Amino acid sequence: MPEDFYFLLLPGFSALGFMSAVEPLRVANRFKPDLYRWRIISSDGMPVVASNGILLNADAAFAQITRASTIFVVAGFDPLACYTRALGDWLKREYRHGATLGGIDTGSFVLAQAGLFDPSHVLTLHWEALAAFRERYPNLKTTQELFEIDGRRITCAGGTASIDMMLALIARRHGAELAATISEQFVLGRIRQHSDRQRLEIAARYGVHNRKLIQVISMMERHIDSPLTSAMLAREVGVTRRQLERLFNSTLNDTPARFYQRLRLERAREFIQQTDMTVAAVCAACGFESPSHFSRTYRAQFGLSPTDDRRARR
Repeated sequence: MPEDFYFLLLPGFSALGFMSAVEPLRVANRFKPDLYRWRIISSDGMPVVASNGILLNADAAFAQITRASTIFVVAGFDPLACYTRALGDWLKREYRHGATLGGIDTGSFVLAQAGLFDPSHVLTLHWEALAAFRERYPNLKTTQELFEIDGRRITCAGGTASIDMMLALIARRHGAELAATISEQFVLGRIRQHSDRQRLEIAARYGVHNRKLIQVISMMERHIDSPLTSAMLAREVGVTRRQLERLFNSTLNDTPARFYQRLRLERAREFIQQTDMTVAAVCAACGFESPSHFSRTYRAQFGLSPTDDRRARR
């Protein structure tokens, strides 16, 4: 009997994350027919629009599905916008009946909101939503891995990481040779392990190679809510403040203060777009001195206020 997968697509879902999960199943069937079947489901059985505007038809509404073997919730921006008690109850019922539940991209938000994780479980999601998730569910254990397989709970960062997750599942069930054969069809250099990092290292992300500069940027990323002064950052890496400023200017054509502020604003935008935190709460979580100062700075950076940015996403 083929193994069945159900993909619950939520409005604004990641098309790349979804297709990267389905394609390994399709290719597996090419080499070993009838290993897998998959169906697309939605909240109401109607077509669903992805974040890139593509419209996909659904085979059924989630309420029509019972005794599923594996269900993946595929989401994107604002994953809880369509969350309902009925959806949460259905997911919990299916889990009680033996289903394996998964979250792709920000699908982990939906599983968490339904109460399907506890502090003993390990999960992951797209790095851009990680801070917002930790703010909303501080007691849950998250990682920045590409995917996590924790018993009957499977979570994935989305994007092309869905390929690696599916190849790992296929290898477990049907062997590493089939997984490698599928990987070659996608012209992948290698099958990434779950522990591979989602994001590029700081050196690659910013094109910097100075060890002290990398250390400073790393400290900035770790201290978003309580920013360190330039003097403190310089002292931590054993340079003077003026030397640090010259280093930023020569390498990044920026000042430490402006670079740090941009990091904090980018984190703030993640909170604004992916959580229902108040503007005041986002302001505090990103180390700004007052909501009014935060809103002015946000508008200067992104061209619209935090409130308008949130409204535009919904």
